[in-house]
Amino acid sequence: MKVLLESAWTLSPAVALRPEPFGALAYHFGNRKLTFLKTPALVGVVRGLGEEPDVRGALARAGVPEAQYDAYLAALDGLAETDMIVERGRERGR
Repeated sequence: MKVLLESAWTLSPAVALRPEPFGALAYHFGNRKLTFLKTPALVGVVRGLGEEPDVRGALARAGVPEAQYDAYLAALDGLAETDMIVERGRERGR
């Protein structure tokens, strides 16, 4: 599923984030995948997803410049493919 600026996502309830100097490690307890969030800004976006009405709001909240939105959307697409983030309303189904 593609992550769009107007869509609402959240961190999967099966995922734990461990802060690291480079950003964070994300571990999915269901599928046992480990992912590196390589920047503190990406961690801020991921944490903010559940608190903002849409992805655009999470990007703005984390201070991501609009010129970088496409790169962050690509990163979020990767996180969605591995179920690290889930579309809101589907959290319980994973």
